[in-house]
Amino acid sequence: MADESAATPRRDPIKNPVGNTAAQRRRQNAVSVGKERREALFRTKRLCRVGVSSDMDVPDDSDMMIEEEQSILEAQTSSAVEELKNAIAFQGKGAVQKKVNALRELRRLLSRSEFPPIETAITSGAIPLLAQCLSFGSQDEQLLEAAWCLTNIAAGRPEETRALLPALPLLIAHIGEKSSMLVAEQCAWALGNVAGEGEDLRHILISQGALLPLAKMMFPNKGSTVRTAGWALSNLIKGPDPKAATELIKIDGVVEAILRHLRKSDEELATEIAWVVVYLSALSPVATSVLVKTDLLQLLVERLATSNSLQLLIPVLRSLGNLIAGDTYTTNAVLVPGHEITDSIILALIKCLKSEHRVLKKEAAWVLSNIAAGSVGHKQLIYKSEAMPLLIQLLTTAPFDIKKEVAYVVGNLCVAPADGSGRPSLIFDHLVSFVKSGCLRGFIDLVRSADIEAARLGLQFMELVLRGLPNGEGQKLVEKEDGIDAMERFQFHENEDLRIMANQLVDKYFGEDYGLDE
Repeated sequence: MADESAATPRRDPIKNPVGNTAAQRRRQNAVSVGKERREALFRTKRLCRVGVSSDMDVPDDSDMMIEEEQSILEAQTSSAVEELKNAIAFQGKGAVQKKVNALRELRRLLSRSEFPPIETAITSGAIPLLAQCLSFGSQDEQLLEAAWCLTNIAAGRPEETRALLPALPLLIAHIGEKSSMLVAEQCAWALGNVAGEGEDLRHILISQGALLPLAKMMFPNKGSTVRTAGWALSNLIKGPDPKAATELIKIDGVVEAILRHLRKSDEELATEIAWVVVYLSALSPVATSVLVKTDLLQLLVERLATSNSLQLLIPVLRSLGNLIAGDTYTTNAVLVPGHEITDSIILALIKCLKSEHRVLKKEAAWVLSNIAAGSVGHKQLIYKSEAMPLLIQLLTTAPFDIKKEVAYVVGNLCVAPADGSGRPSLIFDHLVSFVKSGCLRGFIDLVRSADIEAARLGLQFMELVLRGLPNGEGQKLVEKEDGIDAMERFQFHENEDLRIMANQLVDKYFGEDYGLDE
C-alpha cells in the first residue's frame, strides 16, 4: 500500500511496487487473518468431540448438557478428577483399565457441553494427572484419552490454555516417530490449540522442538493425520515473528509434501495445507523465494479455478496474493503477459470478483492490485480483460472494504512505473476511460471516509485527474462531484501528510485564478 508522504512533489504510484510496502501489508494481513479465522472459520482452536480413532466412543446429542445443568457437570468433573487420582494410585489387578476408564469419563465430561468444565478440571488438579498418564510405555488407549482431555482443555480461555505448560514436553515427545500415528495426531491437535492461543506460547513450543516432528507428520498420505498436522503448523508459524516460517521451509521434504497434497488431496486436506502456505508466503521472504520457483502457482490457480469451497478458496487466494506481492521474480519472470499461467490467474481472479462471497471479492481485488503495480504489460492485461466492468461496478456499489481494494487496482492501472526521476507517469487512455465510467465519484467518497489510507488513495487519484486531463477538464469534474469540499475537510486535519496534500491540490488547481477565464 502506498504509505509514503503525500506532501512530497514526487509521489509514488497509487500502490508502491511489488515487494516494498506490499510485503509489509502482507505481513500485517498474516497477523490479522488469525482473528478472521477464529470468527469466520473456527480454525484457531478446536474442541475435540470426535476422536482421531473410529473405535473411540463419543457422546451423542442426548449427552449434551444444557446451561442449567452446568453446576451438575462441574460437580461430576471434580469427581472424575478425583477418580483419576485414585486410579493412578491404584496398583492392584486391572490398574491399567481402571485408569483408562477414569480418563474416558473425564474426557466425556470435557466433550459434552458447549462450555466444557475446563476451569473445574484444572482447579481440581487434572493437568499433572493427565501429564502423568502420558508417560512412555503406557498403552495407546490411555495415551489417546489423556491427550484428548488435554486437547479440550487447551481449547479453553487463554489462562486455561496456559495451564498446559507442564504437559507440553510430553505432548511434543508423542508426536515423534516412536508413538503410534493415532497418538501423535491427538497430541498434535492439542499442540495446535496451544499454538493458536498466542505468540508467547508459540515461542515456547518452538523452543521445545515442536516444529520438526509436526512438519514430518505432513509427509505421509494419511489424510486425517496430515490435516491435523497442517492445521497445527499453520497456528505454530503464524507469527508475527517470521523465524518459524523460515525454519519450516528449510526442512527437507516440506516443499515436496506441500506440493503433493495441493496437487492430489481432497479439498479439506488441501485447505489446511493452503493455510500453511499463507503464513509461509506472508511472513518469510526465504519461503516465498523457494515456493515461487516450484509449480505452486499453477497448483493454486488450478484449485482457484475448479473449486467452489469457500474454506479452500480463501487460503488459496490469499497464498496467491502473497506470492505475487512478495517476490519480484513472480511478477517479472513467471507472470509474463501472454503466458498461459498469467491468463489463467486473471481468469481465476475474475471468477472470484463475480462471487457472492465478499471475502473472495476483496481478496481477488487485492491480488489484482499487486499485479497492476507491475509493468505496463501487466496493467494492459487487466485493462483489456473482463475484470474491467466488474471493477468499475464494485467501485460504485461494493461495501467499503471491497471498494478500497478495487480503488487500488484502478489507481495502479492509471500510472506507469516510475521513470528515472521517480515520478510515475500517467497512462492517459486508462485514466480517461475510468473517469468516463464514473469512477471519480467513488474515489471522492474515499476522501470523505474516516479511513486515512482510503482518504490518501482518493486524494492521489484526484491528483491524477487534475494533473492528467487537459484544458481544465479535471478541475471541472472534481468540482462537479463536490471534490473541493471533500478536500477542504483536510484544511485543519490532524494527519499532516493528508493536510498538506489536500491543501496543495486546492491551492494549485482551485486558487484565486480558478474560473477567471470563464
